[in-house]
Amino acid sequence: MPEGHSIHRLARRHRRLLVGRHVRASSPQGRFAEGAALIDGARVVGTEAWGKHLFHFYADHVDGDPLVLHIHLGLFGRFREGGGEPDAPRGALRLRLVTDESEDDRGWLDLSGPTACELITTPERDTLLSRLGPDPLRQGTDPEAWLPRMTRSRAPVGTLLLNQSVVAGIGNVYRAELLFRHGIDPHMPGREVDPAVLDAAWVDLVELMGAGARSGRIITTSPEHRERPAGRVRRADSHYVYGRAGLGCRVCGTVVLDGQLAARRIFWCPTCQPPGGGR
Repeated sequence: MPEGHSIHRLARRHRRLLVGRHVRASSPQGRFAEGAALIDGARVVGTEAWGKHLFHFYADHVDGDPLVLHIHLGLFGRFREGGGEPDAPRGALRLRLVTDESEDDRGWLDLSGPTACELITTPERDTLLSRLGPDPLRQGTDPEAWLPRMTRSRAPVGTLLLNQSVVAGIGNVYRAELLFRHGIDPHMPGREVDPAVLDAAWVDLVELMGAGARSGRIITTSPEHRERPAGRVRRADSHYVYGRAGLGCRVCGTVVLDGQLAARRIFWCPTCQPPGGGR
């Protein structure tokens, strides 16, 4: 499932492609036909991301309140985009948007396989956002907003980090890597983790996810911990523990362990993240 940095990248790309332009909207698959008809011919006035949720805003000349397109990619959703006139639709294409311009300037966007693709009202969007935790990539987010949600819970910190009502946008990779970088035992109850450690983890998370949003990659390792310290970071050198079960820890050499936590696979180093680590 795409993590929050990917959704913020999409929001920026869609802003450049669509905002200020009128679009032709269709649902070749048919599952979003009614919604596509409502935004067909409308002008896109904005895009934004919050955690793993993407929003497009379309001018509505009926009551002045913008129509809100809510998209959650889930495990299988993906976008394709291009310029000029798009090819004939292929596969289960939920939504196609084509800017209403000359062919030389025209852009298009295809969406397939999302968990959610729906038109909602502004109050419905507000209700959805009220259920989400703070997003590290949104400007103006209170860096202490997640502390009460973390420090009042008996749930393992590794479970809390995947709970989108605690913090929005973290997925399995950022979870494992953030916990490693701060020496936190994934199984430690949230209320037992030192708030100072959580403060430092938040600052680190903002930097890591910001870098991911700029580059489109999740890279959490320092050069001195990579097999090839110089040059473009290889995928094999990108992470400390995620996907490295059975391999030696990059820092101490201990074999990296894995298990299930919050119904997802978790990776950790039992030496760098010992039982009780994070207190």
